[in-house]
Amino acid sequence: MSIRSRKTLLSAVALTGGLTLAAVAPALAGTTAGHTTRAAAVSSAQGDPRNVTQHVADFYGSYIDAVWATDDKSAGDAAKALRAFYLSAAAQKKVAAFEKKEHADGILFAQNVPVKWKVTYTGSGAGHATSRVTLTWGDGPHAEVSRIDVQSDLKTLKITDLKSVR
Repeated sequence: MSIRSRKTLLSAVALTGGLTLAAVAPALAGTTAGHTTRAAAVSSAQGDPRNVTQHVADFYGSYIDAVWATDDKSAGDAAKALRAFYLSAAAQKKVAAFEKKEHADGILFAQNVPVKWKVTYTGSGAGHATSRVTLTWGDGPHAEVSRIDVQSDLKTLKITDLKSVR
């Protein structure tokens, strides 16, 4: 067998092995906390701690992760710590009042946890920026969607107000 034939054969074996692993890996990933784990074929994330919209996105991503993890005993403490770090004192009081009155999460304006979220900058003025948080409650073409307008202080980046958009 020539060297060129050996290289071609080895390349074909390596490619076949890689494709087999790629096909089997998602099935081997299993589930966590009763929720299906999803592996993205190509995934990338980046951020900027100075960007107010990114700050809101970081909060919602981390907060949803914490409340989603119902089997993790530290999740409740993590959610409280996230609120304390990202929300102003006034916003924390407003959220607590909503929760007492509505018996629902004052960050998500719901009693359950969304499966997807997206944050979009919508404008700024008077020292504040507004971001629109879109929450998706399920998969498929008929998944419910809700929206929350989040106001943040441009100097401190703290969330100062949350309003459910109907």
